[in-house]
Amino acid sequence: MEISELAKLLIALGCPSEKSAGMAAQLDKRARQLAEQKGRSYDDALQHLLNLMKQGWAAQGKQSKVERREPKARSSH
Repeated sequence: MEISELAKLLIALGCPSEKSAGMAAQLDKRARQLAEQKGRSYDDALQHLLNLMKQGWAAQGKQSKVERREPKARSSH
């Protein structure tokens, strides 16, 4: 997959557009490393990493929603 295509995919998954090109390059590099280390295809490694990133962004989004709904408890100190 081309870096530009990967950057567009990252944006669609929730990555900030200003960070997408750099993250795409890092993701591509890591997928190639993972494929070599684990003996899997590049596509399989890339899909695995994209799933992890998507889960991370989903969890981050849920955390942000919780923080907006629930005011932080104040310390009695």
